Amino acid sequence: MEITENNFGTLFLVATPIGNLEDMTIRAIRTLKEVNLIAAEDTRNSRKLLNAYEIKTPMISYHEHNKWERGSQLVDKLENGVNIALISDAGTPGISDPGEELVRECKERGIEVVPIPGATAFVSALTACGLSAGQFTFVGFLSRLKKDREKALESLKDESNTILFYEAPHRLQKTLTDIKNVFGEREIALCKELTKKHEKTQRTTLSEAIIQTGKEPPRGEYVIVVEGKSEAQLKQSEQSKWEEISVTEHVELYIKQGMDKKTAMKQAAKDRGVGKRDIYSQYLQTSP
Repeated sequence: MEITENNFGTLFLVATPIGNLEDMTIRAIRTLKEVNLIAAEDTRNSRKLLNAYEIKTPMISYHEHNKWERGSQLVDKLENGVNIALISDAGTPGISDPGEELVRECKERGIEVVPIPGATAFVSALTACGLSAGQFTFVGFLSRLKKDREKALESLKDESNTILFYEAPHRLQKTLTDIKNVFGEREIALCKELTKKHEKTQRTTLSEAIIQTGKEPPRGEYVIVVEGKSEAQLKQSEQSKWEEISVTEHVELYIKQGMDKKTAMKQAAKDRGVGKRDIYSQYLQTSP
């Protein structure tokens, strides 16, 4: 493993298995053996992985509670030519795990960052659940603060992309309930313990999932995959918004924006999903 032109070391972001140890890649194993130091989210947890592949590289902790102080130390080492691999407890570092701040600092200092790809839970869930995978929005864990959760969900409720959340078992039912309260009924997939012995992917609805998690206490880590809002739902939602104001107010709104009366009525008809004659008739009856 070579030193870079500026004599800095390289930070390698090494993806590790999300459950099944056999998902470790050959490149990831080689990288962990060749670097000078491994920064691990939980050194005790990662020791099992390293022992399984006879990796003897020294480890140091890097987690949510020490990321600022330890991150500074790691950057200093990198600037002194030390090659470091960053690993999380499971999956890809920086995806709902520590790493984002360290990568940002490395980029600002001109330190090379190299991703070593591998397992990521939300990608596995998306490809296996049968919901649309063409376009998607990854959210990860919602905030535990009620106000922030509601704000995040409100910003997503009209999303047409498939939406993916992470959640722990003891908060699963509450999160499903919060999503339904904001999104309304949706088709979803609950994916738990991916790549592990009790792996399961279940297609259901938010309502059914809420009932089920009330009867059977959830176990394992979950990916919640929620269908996006359909084109018909988006159109209906847009039309409902306009029903809150009168036809006259609707047309006058566009006239104030610079449209002539005919164009304004045409646009109002399109917004409301009705014929131009209906708008024309109501506007003439109620306009000043």
